[in-house]
Amino acid sequence: MVEEKKLSIRKIAMIVVTIAFFGFQMYIALVKQLTPMLQSPIHLVFALSMIYLYAPADAGYRKKITKKAKAEGREPDPKELNKYAVLNYLDLIAFAGIIFLLYYTLTQYPRLRDFVQFIDPVTALDKAIMVITIVLLLEAVRRTLGTILFGFILVFIAYAWLAPHMPGIFFTKGKPFQQMLDQFTIGMTMTEAGVFGTPLYTSANSLFYFIVFGVFFSECGGGQLLIDIGMKFSNKSSGGPAKAAVISSALMGMVSGSAVANVSTTGVMTIPMMKRIGYEPEEAGAVEAVASTGGQVMPPIMGVGAFIMAEMLGISYFRVATAAILPALAYYFGVFVVVDRLAKRRYQVQGSSENAKINVATPILPRLYLLLPVILLVVSIIRGASLMRSGMIGIFSCLVLNVLSYFINNKQNFVDLKKLGKCCMAGAKQSAEIAIPTAACGIIINVVTGQTSLATNLSSLISSLGTNYLFLAMLIAMVGCMLLGMALPTVAAYLVGVILFVPVIRSLGVDALCANMFVFYYGIMAQITPPVCVASYTAAGIADADAMKTGLKGMTFALVGFMVPFVFVYNPAILLEGSVSQIAIGAVQLLIGTFFLGMTVSGFFKTNLKLWQRVLCFVAAIGFIIPELMTTVAGLVVGCITLLINAREAKAKNPAIA
Repeated sequence: MVEEKKLSIRKIAMIVVTIAFFGFQMYIALVKQLTPMLQSPIHLVFALSMIYLYAPADAGYRKKITKKAKAEGREPDPKELNKYAVLNYLDLIAFAGIIFLLYYTLTQYPRLRDFVQFIDPVTALDKAIMVITIVLLLEAVRRTLGTILFGFILVFIAYAWLAPHMPGIFFTKGKPFQQMLDQFTIGMTMTEAGVFGTPLYTSANSLFYFIVFGVFFSECGGGQLLIDIGMKFSNKSSGGPAKAAVISSALMGMVSGSAVANVSTTGVMTIPMMKRIGYEPEEAGAVEAVASTGGQVMPPIMGVGAFIMAEMLGISYFRVATAAILPALAYYFGVFVVVDRLAKRRYQVQGSSENAKINVATPILPRLYLLLPVILLVVSIIRGASLMRSGMIGIFSCLVLNVLSYFINNKQNFVDLKKLGKCCMAGAKQSAEIAIPTAACGIIINVVTGQTSLATNLSSLISSLGTNYLFLAMLIAMVGCMLLGMALPTVAAYLVGVILFVPVIRSLGVDALCANMFVFYYGIMAQITPPVCVASYTAAGIADADAMKTGLKGMTFALVGFMVPFVFVYNPAILLEGSVSQIAIGAVQLLIGTFFLGMTVSGFFKTNLKLWQRVLCFVAAIGFIIPELMTTVAGLVVGCITLLINAREAKAKNPAIA
């Protein structure tokens, strides 16, 4: 009974905090927007509260005990579950710290608003709040994202103090302890250069509304509609379920912007169907993981980093989204070519068959009105409305359509008040899980750019290695960004990559948008790059496949995703920068090059491609990727001759092949 009481109190607290969180976000959206140094800390206060409520101190131990009991085929012992309940008293201390942070923000805001560095004094209260904020943030990171990002941030905090004693590029000139402590306090929590910087402000100002919109849209039937559209379009083609995975994940990715979420929603349907028509478990999992990962580069919503990119570059999100259109289309076109050729090569499926037929139980046409929220959101962005306003339009349109569903569609897709409440709680929780790593990255950014000269030193080193060779500098940046993406969440990998690698790429003549998009892409591609490939591991679990083999196949299937960033750096027309003719020529080159890459990966055109033919297809693809007339013509000649030879070989084996 005691445990039930504790749970009910925590549940009530969740509801109260969720209502307050939504109330605050609605206030700044509909009534009055606050300044960053007031809005960001309050947003963080709510995010921290949500995390400590949803992830109590003993949650990890309870999970291990429950998992062990299930493995032994028994129910967990309540006494064993409550063994570590005493740890939850630590949460009371955490909540006291959160309340103190809120009190500090509200009472000290007038002073902080007018604070002048090196002139106004740093008080003991400021230093105490700095320590409390960092401790609360680090513990929230540990509970939600594990120990990797937690340890990563600790290393940077330690480096801020040890830099004067480090060798080589890690050396930074030392300062007196008191001066260093004051600067650390100012940088971390008293200005917009640390925890409360642009990334966290973006979380409060736009990400919250798009995350909530995604939850509402999916719950009100829009998510299932997008999946069904993908199923319907690929129903009668060879490798239908695999193509359904590609189309459905692309459509879902437009809204969710999360690789793991896409795998979890579309994969539970597409992976079993792929296995049923003959795909190996690793292939089925890899196709789904690759298709789902592309959602983070698929407009209009894309991944979280795209919103932050727009804020950091000082350009409209619409510009970022439009720049991503051609690379995203090339990515999915490449995956589509691979799965189509795999179906032809391995299974020789011509048209549909009974075991490959995909049944969509509910008619699609009567449900098309559910797409109106996405259409209104996109139109709002195109017309120049703020991201906050666009997100609110999307949310309210979902609610209006939900009411209409009650009257005009026999309650089909209608979501009652109880489910809407759960949507609000899910949206608030997801927003908090984004806000925490976003704020935590502010610590790393401040250490690298404000407290030390690491960013400058690293840029100098890479520049000296690359000298005037842009390709070598990009190669180093690619490896660095992918390593970051393997260790950190996408948003964290992007933010750190921007600080460490973008200045180097820009110093070699690349414009800001191309450089940022380059870093953004490789942080995302790490999601399907072994050994740490979260999307592939999730898909492998659904497919009952070997996780590492799934990851390796996924990386191969997504080869075009690894090539595209180099393409748009050398040819910015791919990001819609240039004249109409330049953009059109660049798009054609990219898509034809992607086609030849698909042939290379799948190893099949009309019949199996020999090794030398696959090599020539790869050479042809490179010819199109390099934006020069001679290489394009050479690539076209080499590619066409190779595929014509393959077609003749296929016809010789089977005259029935056209």
